[in-house]
Amino acid sequence: MSLLVVGLSHRSAPVSVLERAALSADAQIKLLQDTVAAEPATEAALLATCNRIELYADVDKFHAGVAELSTLLAQHSGVGLDELTPYLYVHYEDRAVHHLFSVACGLDSMVVGEGQILGQIKDSLAKAQVLHSAGRLLNDLFQQALRVGKRAHSETGIDRAGQSLVTFGLEQLAAGADVTAWARGRKALVIGAGSMSSLAAATLARAGVAEIVVANRTYDRAERLAALLGEQYGQGLGETGGTDVPARAVPMESVPVELTRADVVVSCTGATGLVLTAEEIAAGVEGRTGQPVAFEEAGDSGRTAAKAPAARSAADAADVRQTPLPPTSVGTDEDCPLDLGSVQGGFSVMGEAAVAGMDAATLEQHAAWAAGGAVDRREAARRSPEADAELITALAATVATVGRIPERRKPEPVEASRPAPVLALLDLAMPRDIDAAVHRLAGVRLVDIESLADASADAPMAADVDQVRRIVSDEVAAFGAAQRAAHITPTVVALRTMAADVVANEIARLEGRLPGLDDKHRGEITQTVKRVVDKLLHAPTVRVKQLAAEPGGAGYADALRTLFDLDQETVASVSRAEDSTEKDRGPR
Repeated sequence: MSLLVVGLSHRSAPVSVLERAALSADAQIKLLQDTVAAEPATEAALLATCNRIELYADVDKFHAGVAELSTLLAQHSGVGLDELTPYLYVHYEDRAVHHLFSVACGLDSMVVGEGQILGQIKDSLAKAQVLHSAGRLLNDLFQQALRVGKRAHSETGIDRAGQSLVTFGLEQLAAGADVTAWARGRKALVIGAGSMSSLAAATLARAGVAEIVVANRTYDRAERLAALLGEQYGQGLGETGGTDVPARAVPMESVPVELTRADVVVSCTGATGLVLTAEEIAAGVEGRTGQPVAFEEAGDSGRTAAKAPAARSAADAADVRQTPLPPTSVGTDEDCPLDLGSVQGGFSVMGEAAVAGMDAATLEQHAAWAAGGAVDRREAARRSPEADAELITALAATVATVGRIPERRKPEPVEASRPAPVLALLDLAMPRDIDAAVHRLAGVRLVDIESLADASADAPMAADVDQVRRIVSDEVAAFGAAQRAAHITPTVVALRTMAADVVANEIARLEGRLPGLDDKHRGEITQTVKRVVDKLLHAPTVRVKQLAAEPGGAGYADALRTLFDLDQETVASVSRAEDSTEKDRGPR
């Protein structure tokens, strides 16, 4: 086994790079075809989701394989190799197996424990089988990964650790509220009719939205999804018993009109360009409210918040406090209670940074000294006495509570809360469907892959994760043993074939010497010779399979070929026959 995986994911690359590297359906097919046509690779499979692109291959040379797979990923993604390389990761042999099994269990997902990845792995295997790019190794690997993922979800509580990306996204839109309570009675627009969009529509239906509208570029697919939703969740027939959610399909041209009616929009298409621009969203909100929609000022984080006059005043005060003050002649400030020698250059002895760490008594002395001291110096730094008095009062209150100010820090920036959004948007596409500028629209809340990546960084992991990791480790060891044992199988088959030929030749020679031998005696002799040969080969072939399954057991196949002078081409032909059978196998 020479399994190699080269890829990038939300753990190794920023969303902006993943977005640019996303592969269309045609590009995925061409990438697989080019990979198996390349010299180092004999098999290939591609796992491409909204937050990962991983190319798996069976290669005969490690370094050549890494170079070739990296180059192919760059060529087909359209991202330059020099730019893409820093974000790529490489796993080889057992580490590659461990990686895929971890992915299948949801350990490497943006939302730990989510089960949707199993369907994506199944789709990847099916595509490789249809294209005949998956042979024995990758068929075995991906099918075992599916079994490992199912085992992890059935034997542990990993499901409690996470949920689907759809559910996680809706939780972010609900901003801490119960998703069912938040969604109930809202009108939903779902753009796209693929697996992710279908999951979003079903999740919203179970939550009790008032209506679901499905839009898709292929109208027939939108109609099928709407009809399926109507069957499952319409007329009070939903899983919860009380669900009664009407669903209808509309062409993509009707989306602007539907934006004026919708409360929540979920978009996940395979489009390579934007599906909804900021201007279209603004027009939809304006058509609903009758009020013009303004773009808010951008904040430091790229996610903006409107500033009310009072909040802006507070923020301006915070900005003043964060402005570095000019250095003072700290060595000549008379009666200052500070240890002037420890004050860092560039800070004013009047500033917050200078008084960090004082005890209560020293702080009071400093406040008294500052009140009768350098007012002119503060005004020169655009600091009013009132502002400094408020600062000292706040510091004193902190000291009264905790005894001292424990650390130097800049004041936290003041952010005004945004008004409740009129329209909630969830963009699960990669590359993005919805213009990122929508973050700056007043009255609109957008959650996209980048937002989810930020939010999931602090998500708690379930206690069952350790148990799942143990399952993965055990399954990796078992898979490696099975592959090593399978590696010697063609040699064993070739040995038994050679033995059968020897028996046949000796029986033919016996018949030449004893032409009068009747059929009964000929049959008895033939069976006796075969039993002798089988018994002689049974113990060594069973034992060599056991030894080959152990780490470092790959050399036993070579030893067997050498000892019995087996023809290398015969062994290779058995391997080719097995691989051909695997590649011709249809999706299961």
